[in-house]
Amino acid sequence: MSQEADGHKVDTRKRKFLIAATSAVGGVAMVGVAVPLVMSMLPSARAKAAGAPVEVDISKIEPGMLLTVEWRGKPVWVVNRTKEMLDQLPKNDPLLADPDSDMPQQPAYCKNATRSIKPEYLIAVGICTHLGCSPTYRKEVGAADLGADWPGGFFCPCHGSRFDLAARVFKGVPAPTNLVVPPHQYLSAAKIQIGVDTKGA
Repeated sequence: MSQEADGHKVDTRKRKFLIAATSAVGGVAMVGVAVPLVMSMLPSARAKAAGAPVEVDISKIEPGMLLTVEWRGKPVWVVNRTKEMLDQLPKNDPLLADPDSDMPQQPAYCKNATRSIKPEYLIAVGICTHLGCSPTYRKEVGAADLGADWPGGFFCPCHGSRFDLAARVFKGVPAPTNLVVPPHQYLSAAKIQIGVDTKGA
């Protein structure tokens, strides 16, 4: 296994071992450098909080259910509204402060009766427009503690503001405007992206 080289014996097995070991250490070092580099290209938690878009799978939200996700450090609601919920919305109009959503609390493509792209899905920032509390989802009609005329919607326990299931504010409550509808788009029938849209671009 050894051979003469300038009068010295060379152990080729040792040489091969050293070459292999050096290559392995070099490979590990390359991975050690590459992983932080690749990770630095992904959005950080701080970047997400600052406004990076959020993708949401809506395929498992049952009719009547609400899903809460976080975008820009705020809760965003995704509600799968039933036909009964949608049928109730026009009946609320006389009771609302801004039934036609004239205040710019939503993208232009959501300035409609359901404040949405697809009628069945409401997407709204879950922060009361009065003092920033988070209302609770009270979908049941005629809730005992809210009165027989309660049509279902969102109730802010801090100061009593009320919003219907299109996130529109009722008259005579502290909240001055409807809840905010964030920019969003459908990536597919089962997935939405909150925080970016092609219609508003």
